[in-house]
Amino acid sequence: MTTAAAGGAETVPPADKRLPGRSERQRSPRPRRSVTGTRKAVATVFLLPALVLLGALVVYPIVYSVYRSFFDQAGTGFAGLGNYKALFTDDTIRTAVKNNAIWVVFAPTVSTALGLIFAVLTERIRWGTAFKLIVFMPMAISMLAAGIIFRLVYDQAPERGVANAVWVGVHDTFAESAGYPNAHPLPVHPLEAGGGGSFVTKVPVRAGEPVSLPLVGVAPAKMPGDAKPAKAAPTEPGKITGTAWLDFTKGGGGKPNVIDTEELGLRGLEVEAVRDGRTVASATAAADGTFTLPGSADGALLRLPASNFKEPYNGVDWLGPTLVTPGIIGSYVWMWAGFAMVLIAAGLAGLPRELLEAARVDGANEWQVFRRITVPLLAPVLAVVLVTLMINVLKIFDLVFIIAPGSSQDDANVLALQLYRSSFGTDADLGIGSAIAVLLLLLVIPVMVFNIRRIRKEGRR
Repeated sequence: MTTAAAGGAETVPPADKRLPGRSERQRSPRPRRSVTGTRKAVATVFLLPALVLLGALVVYPIVYSVYRSFFDQAGTGFAGLGNYKALFTDDTIRTAVKNNAIWVVFAPTVSTALGLIFAVLTERIRWGTAFKLIVFMPMAISMLAAGIIFRLVYDQAPERGVANAVWVGVHDTFAESAGYPNAHPLPVHPLEAGGGGSFVTKVPVRAGEPVSLPLVGVAPAKMPGDAKPAKAAPTEPGKITGTAWLDFTKGGGGKPNVIDTEELGLRGLEVEAVRDGRTVASATAAADGTFTLPGSADGALLRLPASNFKEPYNGVDWLGPTLVTPGIIGSYVWMWAGFAMVLIAAGLAGLPRELLEAARVDGANEWQVFRRITVPLLAPVLAVVLVTLMINVLKIFDLVFIIAPGSSQDDANVLALQLYRSSFGTDADLGIGSAIAVLLLLLVIPVMVFNIRRIRKEGRR
């Protein structure tokens, strides 16, 4: 190529014959490492420690548990499916399976339902945040501490167990009883055994003659708090009057069959007039022990029925064989209802308010809005909470181990507890324990598969 210039002609070499400049050298292709390969290498380096731990702490125990479940107690003889057959033939393990089924059905359902109710009801109130904080606070307590708390709550003695203190208080409000379980007369008293735990007077009573019904055997500390000093009953013509009292003086002293100044009346004691085996009249002793019967009791024997001497109502045996599992489930709900409430409240905050308001404008009441709009829109959140709690209760151990007393632990048994009992101790059978562990794994897998599919389905939306 030739160009004209003022100083003459200059010949410019063709482009393909020019020497490459610096900029062209920079543009020339160079061999580079693959970006994808680099990223994979970096990811592998960072994931390697986690993969090693996962293999050592999860994969290897699972594989070894499956392997060990086919061997006998000593681990030297091949047992085949014998350990798995024992899971469905041994009564203790069958009870654990049954209780686990009860846990999976009721504990997550009740916790989720309460969480939904709390989340919806506290949405519009001013102190809703404080209420949610209080309900969620049990989540900050460990299972061990919660177990100890509810072991005390369910204590049989009303003076220690809150549940029985409330129950006994309500019962005694509507069905008050005297409750003098160890009371009895002395040989010198005018009473004798009447059969069936009752006591009767030795001779018939007469109108206008006061009757004395002394008893002993009641500790002063066990006397009713509103009992008053006993006093002699006044004489009433045509009626039977008398006094029932504790014929015992603190520190000794006093005379039998005589009302001393420090002796207390047996408040609430039932007195019946019996003639020919039939009750003709009855009365209840006042706080000072006095009572009055009508004239129809003249010539009858007075009987103190056995109901006076039965043990006082002591509440419900919360940790007995019948109620121990529902009681422990109650403690679990107390802990995890707050967890369900917080998650559901977060989902509730993201609902489109225009749909709720449109339903109200169209004439739907609050129950219809809740049932037909709120609950269907919250279905994904409710599924997350329910599945999470189901996985959690399948491995429940702490609460059952701590709350259930030794006498009821077999009745409250669950698979995780039975796994511990079968794998440790003096008579441990690792073959049975490994089979229980594999059974637990098989029970958890369907729930996890359902959860993974649900998450993937939500991700495609």
